[in-house]
Amino acid sequence: MKVQGQAALVTGGGSGLGEATARELARMGAKVAVLDVNKAGAERVAAEIGGIAIECDITNTDSVSAAIEAAEKAHGPARILMNIAGIGTAKRVVGKDGSAAPLESFAKVVQVNLIGTYNMSRLFAAACVKLDPMEDGERGVMMFTASVAAFDGQVGQQAYSASKGGIVGMTLPMARDLAQHGIRVCTIAPGLFATPLMKELPEAVQESLAKSIPFPPRLGKPEEFAELAAHIVTNGHLNGEVIRLDGALRMAPR
Repeated sequence: MKVQGQAALVTGGGSGLGEATARELARMGAKVAVLDVNKAGAERVAAEIGGIAIECDITNTDSVSAAIEAAEKAHGPARILMNIAGIGTAKRVVGKDGSAAPLESFAKVVQVNLIGTYNMSRLFAAACVKLDPMEDGERGVMMFTASVAAFDGQVGQQAYSASKGGIVGMTLPMARDLAQHGIRVCTIAPGLFATPLMKELPEAVQESLAKSIPFPPRLGKPEEFAELAAHIVTNGHLNGEVIRLDGALRMAPR
């Protein structure tokens, strides 16, 4: 699919990997709707790329439906969905005081990362199937964001790894499910990236993490994630695939 002129939805577009992806798609000529629970962040990015900002909670069906409708009014029906919104937490199953980890914490991460991604995707797909097919019968493309934690999660990452592992497991069956409608589905599993959250860590910690990456021995650049996300859109034979983007990193237990 050619990005030029297409309407795109980017969840989590107000910062980090989502922001970089929104910028890359806009650079390539897409009409970008920046979706985020952080309205101020979405508005900042949208203003700088000539897009539209929409406050959206991906776990809430009414919020997602309203966002898709608002984006369509501004840019026409979207054929590109970048699912990047997500949260993370680290909690040991049993704390130092001997108490069990709170179930609510686990449930929240799964609710946002896995169920939120599915919620956004199902509603996007329902709108996308109504569109006329383009070249090769394609109607749309979706990208999910997992993590290397889906494969080698560290101590305390039970909730995060489970949520991202769920996204990995959802990729192929959803691609097969939507194949009849000409909608492709792929997932990126990023490693350690220089996001705003990462930059909050002490410099020494960042340097140590960077050195753990075989090559190149540095943190990933958000722009590199965005370039791969855009390539998934333009390469029509990429479908049902999970791509690690990690510089050959395999995470240690802790």
